Amino acid sequence: MSLSSVPLWLIGTGPMAQAYAAVLKAQDVPFIVIGRSQANSEAFSQVTGLPVIHGGLEIALNVCPVPKIAIVAVGIDQLYLVTRQLISAGCEQLLLEKPGSLYISELKAIEDSALASGTQVWIAYNRRFYSSVKRLRELVIEDGGILSSVFEFTEWSHRIGLASRANGIKQRWLLANSSHVLDLAFALIGLPAEGHWQAWQRGSIDWHPVSARFHGAGLSQHGVPFSYNADWESPGRWGLEILTRRNRFILRPLEKLQAVPLGSLDPEVIDLPDTDDRDFKPGLYQQCKAFLTGDTQYLCSLSYQLKAFPVYARIAGYSP
Repeated sequence: MSLSSVPLWLIGTGPMAQAYAAVLKAQDVPFIVIGRSQANSEAFSQVTGLPVIHGGLEIALNVCPVPKIAIVAVGIDQLYLVTRQLISAGCEQLLLEKPGSLYISELKAIEDSALASGTQVWIAYNRRFYSSVKRLRELVIEDGGILSSVFEFTEWSHRIGLASRANGIKQRWLLANSSHVLDLAFALIGLPAEGHWQAWQRGSIDWHPVSARFHGAGLSQHGVPFSYNADWESPGRWGLEILTRRNRFILRPLEKLQAVPLGSLDPEVIDLPDTDDRDFKPGLYQQCKAFLTGDTQYLCSLSYQLKAFPVYARIAGYSP
């Protein structure tokens, strides 16, 4: 793997950082963990058995050589600040947890800093690396390509409303969480083509006053017709369907792949070589491997995220 002599830095000590730590250990990647609070750092160490430099990124930058490569797995409200600090310090490659920021102005500021310093920034959408998605890509090619797509990103509002989150995150929950589904769908079929799609929102939730129901349809930039639906006040789940001339492929849940062959009504479960997804947080092992080896084919670039962001905002009814 293409690592510098200075170990990779893993920034963060929450559940997502713990998941990254498990993968990095399994891949024999040397790394240092940077945390903020002593309590969270101690909790991380109890779970992982790894030491943590706590006190925040500034302290770590003052006492340790700056790494060439880092994974930023802090809370969404801290992504922007931590990323800007790492770029300014001279870090050359960053894997930044999704969505990078909740505001396009901050993403653009990150891009400006990255371009000025030559830093490469990737957004971590681990569902692109599910075993189910890898197999789906292969089968779609065998079938001659994608004809159309339907997807759903319903959230469980009865749970989200009770969960504790930093200020402003719930109000832009489609970006903070549902963008996992949107990113995966559009990574497969292409982003919506300007002037060739429509989005509608209705309803309101106390923690998400802008919208509660989402419906839309159109053509992607690759000419693929698509439609989507989500109702955060009604039962549902994430799901994605890809239609070809031979099969209707179903990802519901996204970790599993089923196919309804032409002439049949019965879904058939497709066996997957998914050991990595069962042993670790699904998609994370292969995502880290791609990032560390420079295999960027399926990684989400910062420039792509900047193109996708207005699409997500339009779907949700947000101001950018």
